[in-house]
Amino acid sequence: MRVHQRLLLALGLLAPPLVRAASCPVSATGIGFGSYDPRSGTPTEATGTVTVTCQSAAPPESGSYGIALGSGASGSYAGRAMMAAGGAVLYYQLYTDASHTAVWGDGSGGSAVVSGGYSLSDGTPRAYGHTVYGRIPAGQWPAAGSYTDTITVTVTY
Repeated sequence: MRVHQRLLLALGLLAPPLVRAASCPVSATGIGFGSYDPRSGTPTEATGTVTVTCQSAAPPESGSYGIALGSGASGSYAGRAMMAAGGAVLYYQLYTDASHTAVWGDGSGGSAVVSGGYSLSDGTPRAYGHTVYGRIPAGQWPAAGSYTDTITVTVTY
C-alpha cells in the first residue's frame, strides 16, 4: 500500500480493505536551513525527520516499509531546487545519511529509498523516526529572498 503524506485522509477513506491489520501513516518535519551566506566556503546543512507510526488491530504483527521522497520542483534527483518569487533558484539536496553519500529519492536516477521494519506485539502504536539530511552546496549566488520547495513523502508497506 502506498500512503502519501498530503493525501493520507483521502486515501484512508477511499482505499480498499487491507489484507494486513497494520496501518502505518507518515508525518514529517520540514527542514529549515535558515539564512544562506554565499560568501561562506562551507555548505549549509540542516535536518528534518520522517516518522512512520505503525499500529495493528490484530497483533502480534511485523513487517517492513519503504520511505520514498519526491524530487520537488526541479523534477530531478540530480539537483533539487528551492524556488523564490521571480523564479530565482537555490540548489540543495536531501540525503539518507549524515555523510551525504546517498541521495534520498524513490530509487530511480541513482537515488535511494529508506527501509524500515515494524514489530507490533500489542495494540500500542510504535513510532519509527528517520532523519533527513539536507545540504545546500557552497558557492551559489542566489537573489535575496525566501526559498521553498515541497517534497512528497510516500510510505509503502
